[in-house]
Amino acid sequence: MSKIYAYCRISHKTQVITRQIENILKIYPKAKIYQEIFTGTTSDRKEWTKLKKIVKTGDTIVFDSVSRMSRNSEEGKNDYLELFEHGINLIFFKEPYINTEVYREQMKITNNVQVEDIDLNETILKGVREYLKRLVVKQVIIAFEQSEKEVQDLRQRTKEGMAVAKAKGSKIGREKGLTFETKKSKEMKEKIIKLSKDFDGTLKDTELMELLKIARNSYYKYKKEISLERGEL
Repeated sequence: MSKIYAYCRISHKTQVITRQIENILKIYPKAKIYQEIFTGTTSDRKEWTKLKKIVKTGDTIVFDSVSRMSRNSEEGKNDYLELFEHGINLIFFKEPYINTEVYREQMKITNNVQVEDIDLNETILKGVREYLKRLVVKQVIIAFEQSEKEVQDLRQRTKEGMAVAKAKGSKIGREKGLTFETKKSKEMKEKIIKLSKDFDGTLKDTELMELLKIARNSYYKYKKEISLERGEL
């Protein structure tokens, strides 16, 4: 019988792990949680190493965000493909477009492609599968790189804010304007926090995007920023 696991991680003392756990248990209450606190290097991640050895074909690993799976895009890509090839289901709440099920469904569709020439049919299927595999790699790398960049950008803005505050002799904190946040984005994020099931509400992503009349990319960008601002990434 397949099992559901979840992996949560924080790498800095200013972050909190409870939000990740709450988000996952809200949807998968029976998931077995593996968590790491204040990881610095790959070798620190003993729970992740343990989990990768335990999971079997058909099992599922749930993540609050792709950034929790890995500290960088290269490591993340390798872990993703290794688990994908072994038939492990991967679910990312904040980046559902790279859930393994998305690609597996596409591969199932290609199996229905049939032509009379058996050799040609095999060649077509092989080409389509190779294309899908390359698409997986490309999109996974993009997701990890974007997540990595957002974390680095937030740290840089925080560092700049601290420097400005220190120069002014003020308390350390966020300097107004450093995040370049518009009135619209602020209002949207407030609504997402209030209504999304991943935060304080009950609505699913698709329901909330329809309600707010917001583009998919903008929606997930706001969700990512919310998590960063809350210290969850």
